[in-house]
Amino acid sequence: MSVNQQAHTGPPYGQPQPGYQGYQQPAYGGQPLPGVPQSQYGAYNGPMPGYQQPVPPQGSLRAPPTSGAPPPATGASLPSGHLAYSQFGHGDVQNGIPASAAPMQRPPASQPFLPGSAPTPVSQTSTFQQYGPPPASVQQLSNHMAGMTIGSTTASAPPPAGLGYGPPTSVPPVSGSFSATGSGLYTPYTASQGPPPTSVSQGLPLAQPPFLGQPISTQRLPTQVPGFAPPPSSTGIGPSSYSPATGAPRPPTMPGPPLSGQTVAGPPTSQPNHISSPPPPSTMSGPHPGPPMSGLHGPPPPTHPPQPGYQMQQNGSFGQVRGPQPNYGGAYPGTPNYGSQPGPPPPPKRLDPDSIPSPIQVIEDDRSNRGSEPFVTGVRGQVPPLVTTNFLVKDQGNASPRYIRCTSYNIPCTSDMAKQSQVPLAAVIKPLATLPPEETLPYLVDHGESGPVRCNRCKAYMCPFMQFIEGGRRFQCCFCSCVTEVPPHYFQHLDHTGKRVDFYDRPELSLGSYEFLATVDYCKNNKFPSPPAFIFMIDVSYNAVKSGLVRLICEELKSLLDYLPREGNMEESAIRVGFVTYNKVLHFYNVKSSLAQPQMMVVSDVADMFVPLLDGFLVNVNESRTVIASLLDQIPEMFADTRETETVFAPVIQAGLEALKAAECAGKLFIFHTSLPIAEAPGKLKNRDDKKLINTDKEKTLFQPQTSFYNNLAKDCVAQGCCVDLFLFPNQYLDVATLGVVTYQTGGSVYKYAYFQLETDQDRFLNDLRRDVQKEVGFDAVMRVRTSTGIRATDFFGAFYMSNTTDVEMAGLDCDKTITVEFKHDDKLSEDSGALLQCALLYTSCAGQRRLRIHNLSLNCCTQLADLYRNCETDTLINYLAKYAYRGVLGSPVKTVRDALINQCAQILACYRKNCASPSSAGQLILPECMKLLPVYLNCVLKSDVLQPGPEVTTDDRAYIRQLVTSMDVAETNVFFYPRLLPLTKADVDSDSLPAAIRNSEERLSKGDIYLLENGLNIFVWVGVNVQQGLIQNLFGVSSFSQISNALSTLPVLENPFSKKVRSIVDMLQVQRSRYMKLIIVKQEDKLEMLFKHFLVEDKSLSGGASYVDFLCHMHKEIRQLLS
Repeated sequence: MSVNQQAHTGPPYGQPQPGYQGYQQPAYGGQPLPGVPQSQYGAYNGPMPGYQQPVPPQGSLRAPPTSGAPPPATGASLPSGHLAYSQFGHGDVQNGIPASAAPMQRPPASQPFLPGSAPTPVSQTSTFQQYGPPPASVQQLSNHMAGMTIGSTTASAPPPAGLGYGPPTSVPPVSGSFSATGSGLYTPYTASQGPPPTSVSQGLPLAQPPFLGQPISTQRLPTQVPGFAPPPSSTGIGPSSYSPATGAPRPPTMPGPPLSGQTVAGPPTSQPNHISSPPPPSTMSGPHPGPPMSGLHGPPPPTHPPQPGYQMQQNGSFGQVRGPQPNYGGAYPGTPNYGSQPGPPPPPKRLDPDSIPSPIQVIEDDRSNRGSEPFVTGVRGQVPPLVTTNFLVKDQGNASPRYIRCTSYNIPCTSDMAKQSQVPLAAVIKPLATLPPEETLPYLVDHGESGPVRCNRCKAYMCPFMQFIEGGRRFQCCFCSCVTEVPPHYFQHLDHTGKRVDFYDRPELSLGSYEFLATVDYCKNNKFPSPPAFIFMIDVSYNAVKSGLVRLICEELKSLLDYLPREGNMEESAIRVGFVTYNKVLHFYNVKSSLAQPQMMVVSDVADMFVPLLDGFLVNVNESRTVIASLLDQIPEMFADTRETETVFAPVIQAGLEALKAAECAGKLFIFHTSLPIAEAPGKLKNRDDKKLINTDKEKTLFQPQTSFYNNLAKDCVAQGCCVDLFLFPNQYLDVATLGVVTYQTGGSVYKYAYFQLETDQDRFLNDLRRDVQKEVGFDAVMRVRTSTGIRATDFFGAFYMSNTTDVEMAGLDCDKTITVEFKHDDKLSEDSGALLQCALLYTSCAGQRRLRIHNLSLNCCTQLADLYRNCETDTLINYLAKYAYRGVLGSPVKTVRDALINQCAQILACYRKNCASPSSAGQLILPECMKLLPVYLNCVLKSDVLQPGPEVTTDDRAYIRQLVTSMDVAETNVFFYPRLLPLTKADVDSDSLPAAIRNSEERLSKGDIYLLENGLNIFVWVGVNVQQGLIQNLFGVSSFSQISNALSTLPVLENPFSKKVRSIVDMLQVQRSRYMKLIIVKQEDKLEMLFKHFLVEDKSLSGGASYVDFLCHMHKEIRQLLS
């Protein structure tokens, strides 16, 4: 097939890009936008560039908390026979079953798509609008993407669901071997049915067909899930009618031999969970030495040089970079036909992974371009550095990106434009985010009895964007334009620029984030709140006692109670504590300081819960120290011989709620629970786990609570300010979807330790517990987001309760939780005035002080789509899309949710291609510069455990991950969906920094090296089979690869530079994450390697998730279909 080859104008991915179409890019180059005034606020008379942070008024600065961490507990290691994940036992297999001499059967031909109706165009304009010269910075992925033959007329559909990201943590600790017959993961292929596929010209190669069974449908999600209806696209994906004669660019060559012997077909839709065999491990790094492929005549290798502008990107891995090899086209290649009949001509070589956008390259470029300068927030609509970049923030009138990040910093002026682009307008808000020590905490402003100054009409709080008029006697609201009198005590004259002369002395006039001390009007029942209380509620059933958990908790609490959160200037915490133990009945303890010994009171009538004592239940730790210590010594002994296996759950929450009601305070319940609550009591549950529901219309019931009882209980808890944190230690199904309801709706956290074992899990549990007890929490919180005229907040995602459409209510909100808010147009916006957001959080501090925390952000508005696409942030977009999809599974089949995500992203990219990119061949995939990672990250979301579970992912894991992700911030979702992979072998032992990350693909791993992969929940240390003996000795303290124990939960402390460096890397990563990550040692070709490979997200997943290359091809096909 001869096709003309065109040289590209697009530069390589690894290089910093020039501005789009002649525009400068403030996000990446730090240059000012033309037409934007140099004053720090543009139209809002903000502080001038020389502004310095004022010295706070006496007494108003809140010092950082001073509580240190308690001493770490040491943990023993697990016996070497123990293995945490039995079903990954595949014996000594690197990538599946070794190739044998027997002939391998080809997979059946992929299922055809149904031809669909004509697609609806994305926008009314059908011509390309071109602004200025063709963009040099647009990424044109045409190499390998145009004029190629695809192996079958019947373009393959999306594959079935697969392992995602939430770690499959629920596998019993039993070691076991893996049988190849009849297993869920390896099923022999059946012989191919039907005629051999014919070859058809198509703009994109699909080396492995990316998606499953049915065509992308236009079916909309039910209306009770708001906003889930993307514009319809074509119902089917038929074979493309593209002919190579249309001048589509010809693919350049890739280094490496031609893939002559490989026939690749899609996975059969009836058997989703298998892979074909790769070559044996010994031949992995070079061409396959097998017998010659008789009868398979591929095209001769092209001889023309690679196109200019697409140089090979630096691999990032150490040692020799492997090019693609024959019969090894990625992680799970097709099967060579040894000695079989001649097959059809093989498909073309797959896209070179080095020629498509690399997350690692984008992250590194942003770090080098934007990591050295502080991010100054004085300019409207400024895109911040990526979450993966370390940078300092100088607040000059807009809230720090640590508090608020947006999907786009330039909002379309009209709703039509927003609908046309399909880019969601959303903000991810983390109101109590922890700041690095170099940045100043929000100042606390006290306006006395009159309280904060607010707009008369919309009640927005005083902020830097309010305009003072009439000599300072009145101000015009920047949100609703209403004019309000300035209270006499707040009056101040204006200078010649119209700015108040005390501008720099008042945080609320010069800063984006600050706090007000609330007056009694902002308190419940017009009464200032009491300090909050912590109640520890410990399951003392047989499982909890036998596992050593009860003793561990009691021992830890003795020291941990000295580290309760406190205000910066207080010597001791104002928080009071109480203790309850339970199995089928509840035991309350009187720990009043005047008692010599604690007293126990039992409530066996769990149907009508009450608290049997008031005085002595909630106490000050210092006053009752000896009684509390005595109680914590006695509890493990008291229940040491228990035979009670049944537990209650709802009455435990009711008891804590009643105790807080009686004490008239807010607080938090720490519940340590081990089993499904089947004892006779309110909220009793049954085991309803049913794997057969997966991929059916009833799958959504697995995510829904099985009774409405807990929803009502959650509502009562929120009303009292009773937040519930849940520590789960299940050995079997526990129904997280139901037990987590109260936690989720009160703003609490769920922690899960499946098959808890003291030796391997105590470090992780104790670190999580310490952080959970010590971290900053706002109690009895209400959040409202106000916007300027033209847009309004319409939808909210996160762990909270809403009794109306505007107020987000949380019994507790900690420093790790985010609320994601979606905005919609209700009027036209003006390019001149921009758009404003104000997030106001009313909460009770840990000392019992009622406060208002205010965050303000100003955004630009645009009339050109190009401006929208130039100011988006993909990481925030993915955070929003994941939460949107994870909520969608509560009311819609998972397939519908997946299709809606793919459709929306195809619409976003098709709109860009149609309206912003310069005209070019349809064989080229053109992505906006700041969205070039959208396909790879979206594929990661689609392959996650919630949307595409593998056979070993439990129902509880999926419900747990679904709830966890819903409260994650942008940095957490970034590493959760695209884990960080670090090579350790060549790490510089003298440097304090982390080694440079590499891409998440098995192709990047070398057998002679050690790698670390982290995803925010787990840290895997992968050891190659050929690692030097000296390195193994230095890191693990054993002399050979075979002696490394899988049971290690911590790295041994050895006195050598390599051990110190690796342990310091692990410590650095642990500090960055909100949860303590579980350490898992993975040896190459070991059972656990399957679990590790599940997180190599650029590869095809075992359960059918597409590889990055295949998904990019699939997205290109979707985009072309929308544009045709």
